Amino acid sequence: MPFDIIAKPATPDSNLPDYDAVCAGFSWEAARSELDGLPGGGLNIAHEAVDRHVAAGRGSVVALRWLGKQGDVRDFSYADLAAATGRFADALTRLGIGRGDRVFSLAGRLPELYIAALGTLKCGAVFSPLFSAFGPEPVRARIERGSGRVLVTTPALYRRKVAGWRHEVGSLDHVILIAGPDDELPEGTLNFAALLDAGDPQFPAAATKPEDMALLHFTSGTTGLPKGAIHVHEAVVAHHITGRYALDLRPGDIFWCTADPGWVTGTSYGIIAPLTNGATMIVDEAEFDADRWYATLQDRKVTVWYTAPTAIRMLMKAGDDLPKKYDLSALRFMSSVGEPLNPEAVEWSQRVLGRPFHDNWWQTETGGIMIANYASMDVKPGSMGRSLPGIEAAIVQRREDGGVEPVEAPMTLGELALKKGWPSMFRGYLNDEERYAKCFAGDWYLTGDLAMRDADGYFWFVGRADDVIKSAGHLIGPFEVESALMEHPAVAEVAVIGKPDPIVGETVKAFVALKPGFEPSEALRRELQGHARTRLGPAVAPKEIDFRKNLPKTRSGKIMRRLLKAREFGLPEGDISTLESDEA
Repeated sequence: MPFDIIAKPATPDSNLPDYDAVCAGFSWEAARSELDGLPGGGLNIAHEAVDRHVAAGRGSVVALRWLGKQGDVRDFSYADLAAATGRFADALTRLGIGRGDRVFSLAGRLPELYIAALGTLKCGAVFSPLFSAFGPEPVRARIERGSGRVLVTTPALYRRKVAGWRHEVGSLDHVILIAGPDDELPEGTLNFAALLDAGDPQFPAAATKPEDMALLHFTSGTTGLPKGAIHVHEAVVAHHITGRYALDLRPGDIFWCTADPGWVTGTSYGIIAPLTNGATMIVDEAEFDADRWYATLQDRKVTVWYTAPTAIRMLMKAGDDLPKKYDLSALRFMSSVGEPLNPEAVEWSQRVLGRPFHDNWWQTETGGIMIANYASMDVKPGSMGRSLPGIEAAIVQRREDGGVEPVEAPMTLGELALKKGWPSMFRGYLNDEERYAKCFAGDWYLTGDLAMRDADGYFWFVGRADDVIKSAGHLIGPFEVESALMEHPAVAEVAVIGKPDPIVGETVKAFVALKPGFEPSEALRRELQGHARTRLGPAVAPKEIDFRKNLPKTRSGKIMRRLLKAREFGLPEGDISTLESDEA
């Protein structure tokens, strides 16, 4: 290990003071009993996140503190949030939306987005968030694949990304716009504020069952269309307990998760977990700015901070002197997720901020944190940490018969696997049972991540077993980028890989073969990049494009991304016996 272990506090004060003892006595049944459940039976995420606090007399506590780009601040108490989500749930019900119907969101970090998420769950429908930087094609593909009946967005995003195809998607019955008082709504859209005004603030949470679908999160694979990972209301049990153990959340905490709700982190830990644990969550509308972030930590007296390695590296780039201008003494715990946190960042935070970032690991499919560095445990910089109580994690190697064999020897490379049975485990990929089945070998969920485990039980990430690109915490499927570039009339073939980047982890690089009659040029390169940004949005579009006469393919016609990556970085090419001759 390149960096020294950061020792736990001499007198640890945390929700997990004795890891081994808590693990030994843990049961999911006991974790479930920490939540109230619905008055008439059943389980509903919105009830656990909001309504039960009001019923217990905690309605006056600030649940959400929203920081606008221009400096305005809006507070929503748990009682305010209960009323607003009730109004939205009632509005959806009056529009004919109910159990199993999908409600999509496409918006920035606005209070209405959080109200829509919880109100959707309260009425018994399924919430599916989209990242507002997506281009028109990714938005359409996900709504089509998810049979979305409602889309909540803004007038500007609607005009740029939805209006052109809206009437071609038969399932999309209603578009609800978060509009200002002076905004003119396009024909066929509904006003969010007007719907709320007409709704019933006392609307009760629907009597959903633990296994009823609640959340639909789309994640990209290396090939094929985006996958819709299904999560159920029972997931709230894991959201709640992992928020308490992995993030050390307590009632009264001021909690800031910087993740956008368009991604799973921004839903599981940017909405649900802090609310079930009775915290006040900070929501900042603005994008990253180092001064603003440090000022927010200081002025809002943030106690628990959950962010991403990309943001941490950007703070490091801003310099060691900047944080000295701010009082960060309220901070008790800092955590990171989205991609592996490099050990340099952990060492930097300990040295400059006076406390380490605690890395943790999970996936869209796991629904919640599975492996973490805890407040009361030693931090090994570069490690993901140890598995959560109730989670059995192992390093396995696949057998020829399709099964897996757990590996016991420390620091042996294998695939990270989790024993089935935790509440937030995804229950399927929407309309794709075959793909879902391939994720399991017996009782083990196979994560697709290569890792090792040391003698102390700490896990170490090695790399993805497939080609998914991780950029600034976003999962980017090469197929989606390739498909967008293929729409351009000059493009004959395209392959996409991830290229290491010190700030965002990986950037997208595309290799393009042109059709006859087109010649490589800087002007065409810029045109293709602009085309991709229009289709996909800047977060997904390639940052680099190289032209090639042909792309390396197998004799069956499959483009070999692995070979492109090996040649790009000077790595061993491996077995190329199936390679069809190619020419750069």
